[in-house]
Amino acid sequence: MSDAKLKDDVREVLKEESEKDFVPSPEEPQSQVTRSVQERVNQETASEIASRRQQIVEEAKIAVEETRNALAALDANDRDKTMEALTHAIGKLEMILARNPSLSLAPVEVKAVVRDTFTGTHAIKPSIDYAVKALKNGEVQKARRLLAELASEVSIQTLSLPLATYPLAIKMAVPLIDSGHIAEAKMALQTVLGTLVITEERVIPLPVVRCRAMLHEAETLAENASRNDIEEKRLKELLEGAQHSLEMAELLGYGRTRSDYKELFEQLKEVEKKISGRKGGKNIFDELSATFRKLFDWKSTESEKTVGDKTT
Repeated sequence: MSDAKLKDDVREVLKEESEKDFVPSPEEPQSQVTRSVQERVNQETASEIASRRQQIVEEAKIAVEETRNALAALDANDRDKTMEALTHAIGKLEMILARNPSLSLAPVEVKAVVRDTFTGTHAIKPSIDYAVKALKNGEVQKARRLLAELASEVSIQTLSLPLATYPLAIKMAVPLIDSGHIAEAKMALQTVLGTLVITEERVIPLPVVRCRAMLHEAETLAENASRNDIEEKRLKELLEGAQHSLEMAELLGYGRTRSDYKELFEQLKEVEKKISGRKGGKNIFDELSATFRKLFDWKSTESEKTVGDKTT
């Protein structure tokens, strides 16, 4: 059989498979151990969001709010309020540039976008396989929709104002208003609001944060060699939950390579051996914790990534 004929046959098989209705597995409720560490997960992500919000430039935030106020005033045919709002916005922007002429992007808003999947690992694998087949068959959009669901993360995004263009664009709306070209002025303000840039600064993988929280609690319990039945049961649940969270993180592609995960899984088994029979003590988790930090320290410095413009 020629290579061309083989490729054609493969393409036909993939086409037939891709045309079948793909029914994703239903969502599964979160496990009790996952729910039990949610408060710690919330605290960790909230701390990062609060840190980002400290970078907001208040004058830039006010300038955006006043631009929106001006647009609303134009809709109400109130030119006086429109000009008052624009004057206030321009003044705030000029103040920013006077203080820091080299500043190019002024943060005005921080938001968190949560994407989470509650399906088990057994449901994720078929989705990945199907997406791979769809890509091989040239069905990029079908694969994209499938892969879009395969995420469990908090994406912290900063909305920033471009200081090189935003002030000038607002000023260009003023003569349009003065000359009675209201429709053109509205379009100009809508356009300038659409130039706000979304910068994705950090993606926090939820399976990783959950695993971190479980291991932290498990380490405390493991130090106590005289733990009672309830504590022993809790310790086992935490380690099982950590194992599941690592499997989710690996399947969803968080971290670096699968060889790193192999080391983590091996070290987790070693921890389980060391605490079997209710044994305990300090430093049991040291090696595992070191490997975990090396692989998943999302708080390390990384460059910002501009992901697009926001149309408001």
